[in-house]
Amino acid sequence: MFVEVLIEIKAKQVDKTFTYSVPKEYQEDMHVGIRVLVPFGKKQLEGFVLKMDYQKEVDYPVKDILSLVDKEPVLNEEMLELGIFLKKKTFSTLISCYQSMLPTALKAKKNTTISKKYNTYIVLKKELENPTAKQLLLINKLKEKGRLLKKDAKEISLYAYKTLMDKNIIEEEMEECYRLEEMNTKIDKKVILNEEQMKAVKEVTSNLHTFTPYVLFGVTGSGKTEVYMHILENVLKENKEAIVLVPEISLTPQFVSTFKARFQSKIAILHSALSDGEKYDEWRKITRKEVSIVIGARSAIFAPLTNLGCIIIDEEHSSTYKQENTPRYHAIDIALYRAKKYNIPLILGSATPSIENYTKAKLGKYHLLTLKKRVNCNMPEVTLVDMKESIKCGNRLFSKELYQKIVDRLEKKEQTILLLNRRGYATIISCNDCGHVEKCPYCDIPLTYHKTSNTERCHYCGYGRGKMTSCPDCGSSEINQFGLGTQRLEEEMNKLFPQARIVRMDVDTTSKKGAHQQIIEDFGNGKYDILIGTQMIAKGLDFPNVTLVGVLNGDATLNIPDFRSGERTYQLLSQVAGRSGRGEKKGEVIIQAFNIDHYSIETAKYHDYEKFYKEEMNIRKKLHYPPYCYLSLIKIQSKDDTKLEKISIQIRKYLEQNTSHVIILGPSNPTIPKVNTIYYKQILLKYKKLEDIFKTFQDIYEQYKLNKDVLVEIDLNPMKI
Repeated sequence: MFVEVLIEIKAKQVDKTFTYSVPKEYQEDMHVGIRVLVPFGKKQLEGFVLKMDYQKEVDYPVKDILSLVDKEPVLNEEMLELGIFLKKKTFSTLISCYQSMLPTALKAKKNTTISKKYNTYIVLKKELENPTAKQLLLINKLKEKGRLLKKDAKEISLYAYKTLMDKNIIEEEMEECYRLEEMNTKIDKKVILNEEQMKAVKEVTSNLHTFTPYVLFGVTGSGKTEVYMHILENVLKENKEAIVLVPEISLTPQFVSTFKARFQSKIAILHSALSDGEKYDEWRKITRKEVSIVIGARSAIFAPLTNLGCIIIDEEHSSTYKQENTPRYHAIDIALYRAKKYNIPLILGSATPSIENYTKAKLGKYHLLTLKKRVNCNMPEVTLVDMKESIKCGNRLFSKELYQKIVDRLEKKEQTILLLNRRGYATIISCNDCGHVEKCPYCDIPLTYHKTSNTERCHYCGYGRGKMTSCPDCGSSEINQFGLGTQRLEEEMNKLFPQARIVRMDVDTTSKKGAHQQIIEDFGNGKYDILIGTQMIAKGLDFPNVTLVGVLNGDATLNIPDFRSGERTYQLLSQVAGRSGRGEKKGEVIIQAFNIDHYSIETAKYHDYEKFYKEEMNIRKKLHYPPYCYLSLIKIQSKDDTKLEKISIQIRKYLEQNTSHVIILGPSNPTIPKVNTIYYKQILLKYKKLEDIFKTFQDIYEQYKLNKDVLVEIDLNPMKI
């Protein structure tokens, strides 16, 4: 008996299976999809069994597998097929595709072991004559409860516990348990849907057995989550399963809490903030059919459910659904693949749908569902403040309008959210005399100052160093700090509003496990008056007592050199504005910017997505950007700048010779041309049909995949260019 094994090495040179023979003692337990330990050269490596062959004839020496890692397959039939689809879609190695689907505990990786967790219980084995008072207390407790946790038994009386164990009166039992603690949530009361919500639910539930992609376009606070839950109730009634994706880890605690209140223990959670052990436990809940709903971030789309009835992607416009490293998959592409396979609906929900998906809905390729009214019929009032005028009056940080509104909310005991989409203390540190700016030695971009650690850090490669105190060029000690980050904003806020209770939520304050959930719970419970944060606070969060949202640099995202900058600005402002006035109290939003006449900002003020959409589509049409064409990005990288330039020009010439009706831009430098001592070039392509150019992409991938000096990667439909 022979098997084809895909080994754990991700190198493109070994992107194929290798044949091994199976000793008799392993043949009965051999299955496609399990992991095995095999000899590979002088090493011992793990790999996935992709094929079993009883009849194969070989005329070369074949090595035996060394052992089985699993008793049951970790890759089911659908996952095996999905990996092949993903490899073709992303121009990646097959092993990297399979590894990306699995939790660490189940990846093919030698010497990676994640143990199961067990609880130890004490049970009564037989009666004892003439027990002492303490022994009798423990025995009676065991009779009453049936069993006790070992630690609880010891707390009753450690001496009695030891004595009863020695006399064989009690014994220990081990039982497997899960690491992730169950949330204490009350069963919520079922909400009566309004007419718009009911119409959306009926539309989807009448097509539960048909592959139908929906765009659920609902303004912030329109009750999209309630629509999701009503749809899921119908899915569960048919004994089917569902996947629900959210874009940010920060959304998961509040989102999961809402779903747990409705569906209790039927939910598993998958996202990157969980430990390896917790992910392993949640994965086993799914494979054991102990849950029916999986909620998580991007990678949860690979959850090994085998009886799917619905897939929901909340905030579908979010760029976090696209993985930026290999394999560069988009969760929506995987969702479409799985929804089509199971013949089920896919719901793409957002208050600010992506231009591409909204266009598909307009053209009838997707079905459009709309929720135009807030559940409380109370949209927040948005005010735009021109910071050019404010600065003339000496107000650089807060406009007069925003300052007064914050004071007003503090007096009323209402809460405020402030968005500043930049973490750190100061953007750059520079010399006042000669203008020298301290840059990362590996990426050649300015370092960001973080005051709590008194360090300057690179937000691209992680390099850090102590704060510059004197200029290395001229020796001057006149050092200035420019720009404003969330850390500095928090410091300034504490000076301006000493009576206020302020909390900051960004990458730096949420690095510890459980930090997201703790901040959200504390703010929701009224422990803080003001929440300062980056874009992670802009989506999905629901705090009824928040009546003011302030945006300090509303046009900052317009300055990013990306054709989607206008769309992202509108989305960010609309989403963060939607955090205000979600309860019974009227909400207000103050957006401070230098370019308040820009259509993205003006339309966000009036919550007018349709007007924004028309303006954006006019620009996209003139410049040949999606949805009027497709984009692909060829990324070329090397430590040798000369070789990088040579290969980049070669690829450009090959594209010119082998394509037609394709706009080729580049090779050019990306926004950050050097990261961690590696240089980058890119070629952007615009075209109407992927099938016209896909073969050329495959040829380029094959031609350069074995090149050790220059790495060539192809990114279809990139989120960043």
